[in-house]
Amino acid sequence: MAVTIPVKEFAERRRKLMDRMAPDSIAILPAAPERVRNRDVLHPFRQDSDFQYLTGFGEPEAVLALIPGREHGEAVLFCKERNPEKELWDGFLVGPEGAIERYGFDDAFPIADIDDILPGMIEGRSRVYYPLGKDPAFDNRVMDWLKVIRSKVRSGAHPPGELVALEHLLHDMRLYKSAAEIKVMAKAGQISAEAHCRAMKRARQGGYEYNLEAELIHTFMEYGARSTAYPSIVGGGANGCILHYIENAAPLKDGDLVLIDAGCELECYASDITRTFPVSGKFSPEQKALYEVVLAAQYAAIDAVKPDNHWNQPHEAALRVLTQGLIDLGLLAGTLDDALANESYKPFFMHRTGHWLGLDVHDVGDYKVGDAWRVLEPGMALTVEPGLYIAPDNTDVEPRWRGIGIRIEDDVVVTKEGCRNLTEGVPKTIADIEALMAD
Repeated sequence: MAVTIPVKEFAERRRKLMDRMAPDSIAILPAAPERVRNRDVLHPFRQDSDFQYLTGFGEPEAVLALIPGREHGEAVLFCKERNPEKELWDGFLVGPEGAIERYGFDDAFPIADIDDILPGMIEGRSRVYYPLGKDPAFDNRVMDWLKVIRSKVRSGAHPPGELVALEHLLHDMRLYKSAAEIKVMAKAGQISAEAHCRAMKRARQGGYEYNLEAELIHTFMEYGARSTAYPSIVGGGANGCILHYIENAAPLKDGDLVLIDAGCELECYASDITRTFPVSGKFSPEQKALYEVVLAAQYAAIDAVKPDNHWNQPHEAALRVLTQGLIDLGLLAGTLDDALANESYKPFFMHRTGHWLGLDVHDVGDYKVGDAWRVLEPGMALTVEPGLYIAPDNTDVEPRWRGIGIRIEDDVVVTKEGCRNLTEGVPKTIADIEALMAD
């Protein structure tokens, strides 16, 4: 599938980052390393999210250097050279010339020459921005380059005085999605929604959790999303009460619910959807009662996603609805205020209502600025995912409630008026779910 974020947008991101950097500084960012799966087999390569954000360049063994004010070009890429023999085995390489022509870099060099070239670019710069601690092997290379410069001080070399975390500047930029990014995320949401619908229809045939996982992966790939954004969760019955259940190997049983938390990754952007539905196609009275509470909580949380509200307001809105619902169903005692104050809801709802979403499924960005919750602004993308989980061994509730796990999750982006749901293509009302599964 063709990349839909234009090359000029990556260049604009690099320019924006350089505008935030201190005078006479340099930023260095390596691509993700390849990872060995077993023996001589590698895991499928996935680019580092920060590197992807600034370059759109999908190869390993590459390094980006941003050097504001450099006469011969400020955005410099080191990458693998073209090699027809190697490309015969492993596929096409862009090469330094292609990096300039196709990706809009100002200058490019072979990665094999980086030890000879990059220290000279660092020398004379007052500050180095770098993601220290992310890749220990590359950390050592950076330290070696700095040592080389320091060893030449008596010859007039000027080593940098500061090594500063790059993430502080870059991750705040990534928090605000552009129109092109939202377009990709919306497409990922549409593909994932179709996959969830397909899994719902398949559930009526019974089988195993992995049969539904197969439907998800098939649909992702059918529409051009070659990988999942995270390991898919397909939890039938009490497995739906395990928040990060990924075994996906149990049989599907009539009378049980299935909780699916799954999303595709498209052009490195994540989607993240959760739906819960009955294997039989019909909710039991207890399942229906709990489901309606979670759905009402999600609607309340989505309504609270709008500019000038702070990050925690959607969670607070969902929490009030969930807790009151538990009281109304007799699963909690006391008043709403007392239950919120003493957190008696926590055995049933133990996680937050959402997280940032973007190039990472749990995307970068501060949730607080200082001691205050961050104010929501247009372009921020997040999930909204309240849930209720009645553990199978919870003897404080009647047996009819035990082993029911329900979560409902959508991806939304803040707009000027409120928010836009990117994943509304998969049903979530009881009537719509039962109608889809009956079709």
